Amino acid sequence: MSSPLTNPLVAERTALIVVDLMPRIVEQDLGPHKGVDVVARASRLVNAFRQASASVVLVRVDRPNVAEQPPGSGFVVEMEPQPGDIAVVKHTVGAFYGTGLAEQLRERGVDTVVMAGIATTMGVESTARAASDHEFAVIFAADAMSGMTAHEHDHALRVVLPRFGEVITTDEVLDRLS
Repeated sequence: MSSPLTNPLVAERTALIVVDLMPRIVEQDLGPHKGVDVVARASRLVNAFRQASASVVLVRVDRPNVAEQPPGSGFVVEMEPQPGDIAVVKHTVGAFYGTGLAEQLRERGVDTVVMAGIATTMGVESTARAASDHEFAVIFAADAMSGMTAHEHDHALRVVLPRFGEVITTDEVLDRLS
């Protein structure tokens, strides 16, 4: 018997949102997971979601009010948008404000989002809170995210993020994707 914590993820109604996997962020000293490890796990998710014909949302940030973005502000190679993906360039911490993301997800029939990216307590959490506010069910792929420190990441996974959705591993997401 399935419970809300073990229900399959229906590909047609589920979107993967990958936040801020950009060279200038991935290359920072992160914790508990290195940026390259987050990218590797997020790549597994992206490939599986694309193969299942589920929605993939790739998010990066542009700093507002600057003439030129810093080096490394594009997507890492593994996260380059493909046809059918939703690419979001945000100008705030979260990916929903001013981007039309909620409307794009609704047009696709999405009711559940899976979160991955960097940093757990910044772009990922802010986007997840907004997703919850927009009444999307939220799932966190805990090992496909990292904080600026292990302490803040672990605190978010234990205390904050469970208030907004399920916290599971990349492998558990992949097992549930149908």
